[in-house]
Amino acid sequence: MAEHYLDNAATTQVLPQAADRARSLMLEEFGNPSSLHTRGFKARQELERARETIAAKWGVGAAEVIFTGGGTEGNNLAILGGALARKRLGDKVVTTAIEHDSVLNAMKELERQGFRVAYAKPELAALEAEIDEKTVLVSAMAVNNETGALLPVRELARIIKRKKAPALLHCDGVQAFGKMAFSPAKWGVDLCTVSAHKIHGPKGVGALYVRKGVHILPRTFGGGQERGLRPGTESLPLIGAFAEAAEHLPKPAQALEAVGALRDRLVAGLREMPGVHIHSPEDGLPYIVNFSAGTVRAETMLHFLAQRGVYVSAGSACGKAKPSHVLEAMGLPKEQIASALRVSFSRFSTREDVEALLAALKEGLGSLQKE
Repeated sequence: MAEHYLDNAATTQVLPQAADRARSLMLEEFGNPSSLHTRGFKARQELERARETIAAKWGVGAAEVIFTGGGTEGNNLAILGGALARKRLGDKVVTTAIEHDSVLNAMKELERQGFRVAYAKPELAALEAEIDEKTVLVSAMAVNNETGALLPVRELARIIKRKKAPALLHCDGVQAFGKMAFSPAKWGVDLCTVSAHKIHGPKGVGALYVRKGVHILPRTFGGGQERGLRPGTESLPLIGAFAEAAEHLPKPAQALEAVGALRDRLVAGLREMPGVHIHSPEDGLPYIVNFSAGTVRAETMLHFLAQRGVYVSAGSACGKAKPSHVLEAMGLPKEQIASALRVSFSRFSTREDVEALLAALKEGLGSLQKE
């Protein structure tokens, strides 16, 4: 049975070149980058070469790139480290109600430590209304991981400046990196997170952009690696594989055109099916399409599709079986939330994948949907 993997917002298949790079670094450049001998020096060279690669793809300076263990760690370090570093300037933090769990749970920790957190609608006016002279951190994702909606990050940078708030601007860029024109430096962002396994790199590695001159506090303590913000011996094989995956990224506009055609075909097919509701905005990133499959519960339809070799998800992979807080924040009916599925493409997705999904979904709606 042919397989059609359409859950790329959860994770992507590792590029063979990235896997080969990881293996090569494990076997050949196994030195500790902090060691002072030849093996350590060669490992350090590979580490800094990888840093320069990620920085170039990101449009930032190499010294502004901190390697992390992934998106969750990066978001926690940026949010907690940024807010605590500026605590003397204010006690308010502003975010949106549709952020990833790694952001929302970090916000809960800030609340436990005495910060006031405003969870605004992901609209510019609502966010602007919450930003004031006591705001020390604003956090908004570039692309929502469940619907593909684009958030007004660049405009937030201008609002913070205009209001003269002492706030750092943090952006979860995990779903944006490598898929759209995206540079935190040009957007006016102070802190930004990305993850390797969303761009066909390995799991367990990511990067945090810390704008030059910005000070945040570390969350772990050790030997001072990664400017003291992420101490511990760097995982050079994972970092090198991350850089290799980044090296093979196509130009965003080129991939967007192809993925956009797949999204258009999917949406057109979904609109022909009675009872299906599309939740992703038309102007969102085309890599993600969220919709409700009639009255069929998401888990039931997900397993039905999987039995036919079609793999999608029921919202964020980090959300397990919980109702989607993103769809709840959008005010959708409970029935639509319960039946919502997320399709997410990569640049390797094909028209055949879309047609297989539409055929299996039509079959599932015909046999599973209640009258």
